[in-house]
Amino acid sequence: MARIGARQILNLVLDDGSYRSWDGAPLKSAQVDAVPGYADSLARAAEKSGVDESVITGEGTLEGRRVVIIACEFDFLAGSIGIAAAERIVAAIERATAEQLPILASPTSGGTRMQEGTIAFLQMVKISAAVAEHKSAGLPYLVYLRHPTTGGVFASWGSLGHVSVAEPGALIGFLGPRVFEALYDAPFPEGVQVSENLAERGMIDGVLPPEGVRDLTSRALRVLCQDPPAVDEPGPHTEDAHAGPVAGGTAAGGAAASVAAREGDTATSAAAERPDAWDSITRSRRVDRPGARDFLARVAPDRVPLSGTGQGEDSGSLLLSLARFRGQSAVVLAQDRDAEIHENPLGPSALRSARRGMRIAAEIGVPLVLLIDTRGAALSREAEEGGLAGEIARSLSDLVTLPTPTVSVILGQGTGGGALALLPADRVLCAHHGWLAPLPPEGASAILYHSTDRAADVARSQGVTSADLHDAGIVDVVVPELPDAADEPDAFCDRMADAVATALVEVRRRPPERRYAERMSRYRELGLRLE
Repeated sequence: MARIGARQILNLVLDDGSYRSWDGAPLKSAQVDAVPGYADSLARAAEKSGVDESVITGEGTLEGRRVVIIACEFDFLAGSIGIAAAERIVAAIERATAEQLPILASPTSGGTRMQEGTIAFLQMVKISAAVAEHKSAGLPYLVYLRHPTTGGVFASWGSLGHVSVAEPGALIGFLGPRVFEALYDAPFPEGVQVSENLAERGMIDGVLPPEGVRDLTSRALRVLCQDPPAVDEPGPHTEDAHAGPVAGGTAAGGAAASVAAREGDTATSAAAERPDAWDSITRSRRVDRPGARDFLARVAPDRVPLSGTGQGEDSGSLLLSLARFRGQSAVVLAQDRDAEIHENPLGPSALRSARRGMRIAAEIGVPLVLLIDTRGAALSREAEEGGLAGEIARSLSDLVTLPTPTVSVILGQGTGGGALALLPADRVLCAHHGWLAPLPPEGASAILYHSTDRAADVARSQGVTSADLHDAGIVDVVVPELPDAADEPDAFCDRMADAVATALVEVRRRPPERRYAERMSRYRELGLRLE
């Protein structure tokens, strides 16, 4: 089907001649010169698309009302989101929040920009945080999904709208069909990842041709952007003054968070020897490597297990419990790698269970500990139709804005959106051979080279190892393996428990307002220091 470009959406929605761009020159990512051929790809994309990045932002009027539009351009490297595009999106959301303006977001994207690897993948956290802050300020956030929208874009800012509709016949889904075919040597089932199916199953609010977006947006904003009541307007509580929307929490302190995050570490702050990416991935997939269940059995034997979502779902691939680590209380969310191996992949119900754990932690003020060890979220018809992308987006949004202290631990495999959904915390710990990537390396190889044969090379180029993550400010503490957790399971688990307990003490000592501001600043600034 013919694709609708970013400028076409502007022209269809906004009053004639009202659009004003908010975009300056895009940032130059460090990967532009580091990745062979990337600079040439960017130049060709700009020439082909007529824009300087995969997203354009700005404001205009809609029936006289100021509205902010954030629109992807698929002709620019498949609308993929890297550091520069993410910064443009977040800057626009933050400005809209400051100026109390509604947003219409219109993504069309293949997801994370593979050339920029894990650091680009993490940009979805700060975009989700910015959307959450915008919504918490009482401001409308509307989404029009265009063909195609997949991957991390759909699983973050593409699934957080107050109202979300999609273009007719559009490919909308978490999993890119090419990746599925490369990994499983079979096509993804037809009719699942199309807008009409999502609407029928209640995952989006409807299907609408581009020509109808202006009218729908106008009608939605007439309801969501309430004007202050007139002085003489009758009502049940005429004595109440209209206070207007209240701004959410603000970020503070740039690099302060990353510095504070390293105070008092008892584990090593960087691995003594930089791991090779493919070696770490291979080691993390060992069946005898201690997983979350083994870790908890060793260091928190008196934990209180909880079951499922509390609403009739229990996937079995996520363990929810109340536990203590060296005397430090916590609500624990743990991805059970062993359950995933036995044909029970991480699906939407697992993330709904995770969000239940987040609510419990917030309600009673107990810290949250999240254990990451996953081959990746479920790649299936059931997961897509069960709203997997939306659950990843909501988990990200809930976690990054959670009021209680949080500690994430990458125990082993950190694959895709399933790992990212449990990552953004006040402190992030990582096993020496733990890793984090936007896709399994075989899937990333399929996207970049149309073959899985270069998985090891891609892994080495994407910055996925514990040392890479530490250098980028994603991880605060790397916990040693001597030489491999599978060869010393008890000692490794004890060492990790000590690191978790230390991190819990550190985050609990932070005043809540300061801790929240540092967390928001941490993810807001992520990647920018690489420029």
